[in-house]
Amino acid sequence: MGLKLIAAIWGFAEATLFFIVPDVLLSAIALKDLRRALFACVLALLGALLGGLLMYLWGAADHQAATAVVEKVPAISSELLDEVSRSLSEQGLLAVLLGPLFGVPYKTFAINASAAGMPLLAFMLVSIPARLIRFVLVTALVHSIARLLCRYWPTSRIYAVFGIAWVAFYAAYFTFYG
Repeated sequence: MGLKLIAAIWGFAEATLFFIVPDVLLSAIALKDLRRALFACVLALLGALLGGLLMYLWGAADHQAATAVVEKVPAISSELLDEVSRSLSEQGLLAVLLGPLFGVPYKTFAINASAAGMPLLAFMLVSIPARLIRFVLVTALVHSIARLLCRYWPTSRIYAVFGIAWVAFYAAYFTFYG
């Protein structure tokens, strides 16, 4: 299975019930090839849009069941879901756009958007920048850092730092949100 297909599947998985962001894969690709990584960002976006559509429809059809299942995903609590509901009611599309940039899982917006009165088309359209902006920013940042570090360090050390950075990120994230 090629990295492109993995990127699309990962985007879908994380938009639904998986809890590790596609940025991990996208930034790994960016360590060597920014162009391939940016293309993978688009594929991860397509997967995320499909997953977001599924979660929106699930939340619209059976909000209680969708909420109960999503609440079991690591780092998602009933308090977080309540906060997402409030932010959707108060900020609408802006909440969907900004939330994922600050670590709020996209799936929480997807299952709550219909209940907040957000039309499907509006949700899907705002989902494009909501997902793609962070994917591209993280990918470009990692690529830039890797290019700088490759002047001083061997590739193996850069990959080690990359792995340690993602482990540290998730250790902090799950400590804070867990």
